[in-house]
Amino acid sequence: MTSAFHHLAKRVVGAAISISLILCLMFSTFGLQAEASRSMMSGEYPKDTISVAQSLQKTIEIPTDDEARKASEAEASQLIRDYIGRYRNRAEVNSTMSFTTMQTALNAMAGHYKTFPNRPLTPELKDRLRKELAKAEELVSKSN
Repeated sequence: MTSAFHHLAKRVVGAAISISLILCLMFSTFGLQAEASRSMMSGEYPKDTISVAQSLQKTIEIPTDDEARKASEAEASQLIRDYIGRYRNRAEVNSTMSFTTMQTALNAMAGHYKTFPNRPLTPELKDRLRKELAKAEELVSKSN
């Protein structure tokens, strides 16, 4: 009799522990936000394009000796990843002239930050980026 009771108690405790672990895993998974879902993008292509272009133009204008430059460049790199990640695979967007222009500017800027992380943007690259970002803004504004 004690042996049967002992066996039943072990099974009940084991089941309770298993259920508790399953519940903990389920609720901890739902309670955390996935890093990939955190995005600064609204999902509206024209609005996001203008916002990203303006933000990057502000980053370009930060003086070389400004202490906020490093943080702003890191934020710009994240913004570039978010923008490209959201719109690169959308056929209705990625075939537009505004996206192509924007992607060219973003690739140039991100490439510089990745290759030369401690060097400021060159004046030539700044001029090119200003022109391309302004053109992308203009193109996306016309399409609305």
